Amino acid sequence: MVRDFDFGQILDGEKGALKNALNHFQAIPIDEDWSDQDPLPEADSPMTIAEPVTVSAPGTFAKNRISTVRLEPCEREGWWFDRTDLPDSQPIKVSARNVWTTGKVVSNIVLRSGSSHNYARLVEHIIALKAGMDVDNLLIRMKSGDPPLFESGSEDLVEALRNAGRSKCPGKVCYFTVRQPVTIATSHGGFTTILPANQGDRSLRIDCARDFTNAIGQQRIRFVLNNKSFDHGTKARTNATWRQMMFIRIFGKLFADVRNIGYNKKNVLIAARNRYVNEPTHVVKGKSLEAAWHRAILDLVAALALIEEGRLVGDIIDYKGNHFADVELVKLLYVNDLLVEA
Repeated sequence: MVRDFDFGQILDGEKGALKNALNHFQAIPIDEDWSDQDPLPEADSPMTIAEPVTVSAPGTFAKNRISTVRLEPCEREGWWFDRTDLPDSQPIKVSARNVWTTGKVVSNIVLRSGSSHNYARLVEHIIALKAGMDVDNLLIRMKSGDPPLFESGSEDLVEALRNAGRSKCPGKVCYFTVRQPVTIATSHGGFTTILPANQGDRSLRIDCARDFTNAIGQQRIRFVLNNKSFDHGTKARTNATWRQMMFIRIFGKLFADVRNIGYNKKNVLIAARNRYVNEPTHVVKGKSLEAAWHRAILDLVAALALIEEGRLVGDIIDYKGNHFADVELVKLLYVNDLLVEA
């Protein structure tokens, strides 16, 4: 169970508004609770994959083009994107310092290094695996900045990495936590709080709630990050409103912020006002928790991958979070020197 907490150091937002958001969060009943399970095993040596693997699916930003990523062993510390179509560009390290934008109308994390042409879009569904699996070093080769978008979250990538085997790398795995509780306010009356890990604890526990006025409604899940919760969450698709889908289809070829024209009824959960347009997954007692699981694993955990030096442990409380606030939170942890080795 996530511990009782205070907001601690407020990195952005007003305390009064945060207290109001906390009241709304605490009023949402817990739909699924996996917080009493064992965490991921504690790691010693950094790991990479033993063999390269290739995964393909339709591209996110090019509707009829198949996009391929090749995952390769790497002894260099961290995860790296290599644009093979830009041979003169350096690989892009997965790091808070390389976040270019988080989008506006359709939100996603875009990484860039050097030239504005050397970018990788919608990387959160890939880099979440850095924070949720036992692969510390990896090279990801792409022929464009357009990643594949799978019909079941990131399940295909998880399966590929599981089947690739493991190889030890030099060095040691470092675990980090926050010096004190920290909080950032999110848009639309939400917040994300990180609590320090207890002495000797190497687990990450998340209490995540969504609160929409459409069919998604209120959802709340609580869990410890382990193989079961991670695999379950990585099967959850991103969600969009019917209005967003129409906007993408009409203006997607014109404006970069909405160029997710690979979205369709199979790879995105579409929520109208009172119902889902397509069939939701992650159903518990007749209620879909797909949006909450996607947010917790493929959005929030993905942001933790931007901590390039190691793995974050502690407790996270997340209410109505989003990519922009996630990235700002990680950046402000560095700016305010709030990360310490656990």
